[in-house]
Amino acid sequence: MANLIEDVEYTERIDFPSKAENIALVEKMIDDVCAKHNVHESHYGNILIAITEAVNNAIHHGNGLDPSKKVTVGYRGHDGKVTFFVKDQGPGFDHDSLPDPTEPQNIEKPHGRGVFLMRALADMVAFDDNGATVAMTFSTQPQ
Repeated sequence: MANLIEDVEYTERIDFPSKAENIALVEKMIDDVCAKHNVHESHYGNILIAITEAVNNAIHHGNGLDPSKKVTVGYRGHDGKVTFFVKDQGPGFDHDSLPDPTEPQNIEKPHGRGVFLMRALADMVAFDDNGATVAMTFSTQPQ
């Protein structure tokens, strides 16, 4: 797979240090994207939750809360869809071997739901760079 973050022509892209408070920048971007692309209100919550989960994972797990490392968030609007890209500067992770958070032994754990939520809320999820980059596509209108 091509490097998602480098090979895409973004409609918009932001880069910021790995600090939890920078999630507010991403929330503003999501609001702007949803308004610009007339995203139906029934899809807004899914986009907000999935993208903020990905960014939170990038800040905390990918970059280890190291403010010298950046997170990149970009998006592209196309054919009644929006695709968001989130990249961190960490080593990545094995996105295919994560524990199922719905299994009884995992249900009480406070972590481990981010990728599960992203896959449940987005129409399409793809990982690149050993998991350091994720692309999530959402329809803008109800099906």
